[in-house]
Amino acid sequence: MLPVPGAGIHYEVRGSGRPLLLVNGGDGDAALFGPLAALLAEDHTVITYDLRGNSRSRLTGPPETQWIEGHGQDAHLLLSALAGGEPAYVFGTSYGGMIGMDLLSRHPGQVRALVAHEPFVIDLLPDADRWHAFFQDVCELYEREGLDPALRTFAEAIGVDAPPEPAEGLPEPVRRMLARVRANMDTCLRYELRSFVRFRPDIAALRAARFTLVAGSEGPGTLLHRTTRALAESVGTGIADFPGGHVGFLTHPADFATALRGTFGG
Repeated sequence: MLPVPGAGIHYEVRGSGRPLLLVNGGDGDAALFGPLAALLAEDHTVITYDLRGNSRSRLTGPPETQWIEGHGQDAHLLLSALAGGEPAYVFGTSYGGMIGMDLLSRHPGQVRALVAHEPFVIDLLPDADRWHAFFQDVCELYEREGLDPALRTFAEAIGVDAPPEPAEGLPEPVRRMLARVRANMDTCLRYELRSFVRFRPDIAALRAARFTLVAGSEGPGTLLHRTTRALAESVGTGIADFPGGHVGFLTHPADFATALRGTFGG
C-alpha cells in the first residue's frame, strides 16, 4: 500500500527487468491484469494497481469528483516509489490510456514509451456534446433505477459488454474480483465518468514521445474505436491492431503480451 494525498494505493509488483506500469480503466482493479502481468513479468518488473477510490485503494477522505490529472499524479508517485529512478514502459487501457497521457505530459522523464489502448477521449469527437449529455443521463438513471439499467444503457450505446456478475460456480478469486469490479461501478458513475471524459490530451507531448495507439481487432464499430481514431488524427499517427476487444488483455493475454512486447521492442 502506497500512501498518497487523499488515498492509499494498493499495488502489486511481479518479475524483474525494466519497469512496466499497467494502468486500468473504469473498473480500476489490478486483478484484471493478472494473466497479462504474469506473462510480462518474465522479462519486466510489472507494476499493477487499483485506481484510487476503487477496490482496495481506499480514499482517506470523503468521495468527490475525480479527474484524470489526479490519477496521473498517483501513477507518478507509484513510479517514483517503485521504478528505482528508471523510466518505465506504460500501458493504459481506456481511462488508463488517458492517465498515461497525463503522466507523459507532466513527467516525461518517467515514461520510456506509452501504449494507449482504446482511450476514451470523448472531448475530441465532433459530437462530444451529445455524448456528454448522454453520460449525464446514464448517471441520473443510475441514481433513479440502480446499476443494472444504467450499465445496460451505457454498454449498448458504446458497444462493449457490461462486466459480468460474480456468479456461483466461478473460482473464488474470480468471484471476488468481479464483486469488486461491480462495486467499483458506483465510483465510476458517481465520481469518474462525467469528469474523466472531459480530459483533453497534450497533443504536442504525444507527438514528441514514443507513443503508440492501439485498438482491439474485434468490434471496429464501437465508440472506443471512434475516440481512438479521433486521437490518431489529432496526433498524426496510425493505430495498431491488438488481439480481442476492449478487454483483449484479459481474454487473449498470451497474444496480447506478444503484441505489447513487439510495440515496446522488448
